[in-house]
Amino acid sequence: MAAALVLVALVLAACGSGGTASQAKIPLKLAENNWTGSSINVNVAKILLEEQLGYKVELVTIDENLQWAALGKGDISASLEVWPSGHAANVKQYIDDQKVVENLGPLGVVGKISWYVPTYVVQDHPELATIDGFKKPEDIALFKTAESGDKGQFLAGDPSWVQYDEDIIKNNSLDLKVVRAGSEQAVLAALDSAYSRKQPILFYFWTPHSIHAKYDLTAVKLPEYTDGCYEKAASGGVSCDYPKDVLFKIAWGDLKNKAPDAYQFLKNMQYTDKDQIGMIAAVELDKKTAEQAARDWVSKNESVWKAWIPAK
Repeated sequence: MAAALVLVALVLAACGSGGTASQAKIPLKLAENNWTGSSINVNVAKILLEEQLGYKVELVTIDENLQWAALGKGDISASLEVWPSGHAANVKQYIDDQKVVENLGPLGVVGKISWYVPTYVVQDHPELATIDGFKKPEDIALFKTAESGDKGQFLAGDPSWVQYDEDIIKNNSLDLKVVRAGSEQAVLAALDSAYSRKQPILFYFWTPHSIHAKYDLTAVKLPEYTDGCYEKAASGGVSCDYPKDVLFKIAWGDLKNKAPDAYQFLKNMQYTDKDQIGMIAAVELDKKTAEQAARDWVSKNESVWKAWIPAK
């Protein structure tokens, strides 16, 4: 009888006052924004959180701007690719002031948004390598479309993306009109169509992306980025280039307490531009799903992701 009582005492001590051997893991929700890099990141995280740490993970498709409020309320657990140049106000509101969202540190990938033209355009018209070339009526005429009318067309993507192109155009007195394709896929389709016919096209895009492995593109040189230029963003005063973006991760402010091992895993998660570009290319060029591309990367890179797993 005494031995039995000792055993019961040991079990209760191990279980704690709640009577369970370990606290149940909460379900996690990761924000999936509408570009391939974001899909890659959350699929890599989902695989490892589920298979290495035992979490149930849901991917939630959500706009990059709307995710901040959802993270602040705990409706979403984390978002893994924030481009800082477009979210200074969100960082101030949710991270610095309200402290309901936490910066989890860099993803390891450095991004850059630019204006692009196919390199064959610059070979025929060298002046179009810089913004000054777009101040000449004869060069603007090359980019006129049915949608842009008597102006040259600047092709943008999803309206929800952070973009300052209308401000840059206005503040540099360019005779261009922003036409929104509606999505990343629509921009790529327009580029593919123009490229196949060697026609001029001017468009918003970024690196890292598989587009640079498929097409020979030139980034148009815009006025040099300065912090002061972007201090005027809220009033429409941006007139310069986009900055380089050290992409970072964010999480619900209480994730550290509710799921400490998942929090530490996401904080540790980092890989390189090359890692991400390889997975993006697998999706966009090899037609794999984001989950398949992520699974392939995980299977080949255990030495990388093992360092993300928190010590027990």
